[in-house]
Amino acid sequence: MKIERELMRGAGPVAVLKLLASSEKYGYELVRLLDQRSDGVLAMGQSTLYPMLYNLEAKGLIASRVQQVDSSRPRRYYRLTAKGKKQLARDTAQWEALSTAMGKLGITGA
Repeated sequence: MKIERELMRGAGPVAVLKLLASSEKYGYELVRLLDQRSDGVLAMGQSTLYPMLYNLEAKGLIASRVQQVDSSRPRRYYRLTAKGKKQLARDTAQWEALSTAMGKLGITGA
């Protein structure tokens, strides 16, 4: 199912922060995990993900470092910052409240 742009605008950054909560990851790894763990619902291409990562980094929610891996191109790894952890906690509480409210209206997941 393709999610409307406005919903993805809110869900995408939260999903990325959630994935980074467990460990640092590089861009393509995030693309793959978003697709796999959401059964394709939150799938996005690199052209969508990277501007989102730059925005999250500019806000201080994530930080990055570059590491050379073998003889391939250097990889940029992203990790959650303390500010990002606080934001993720706030966003998670809001998503849970929204999900509960929608459930009370009879709109639930299958």
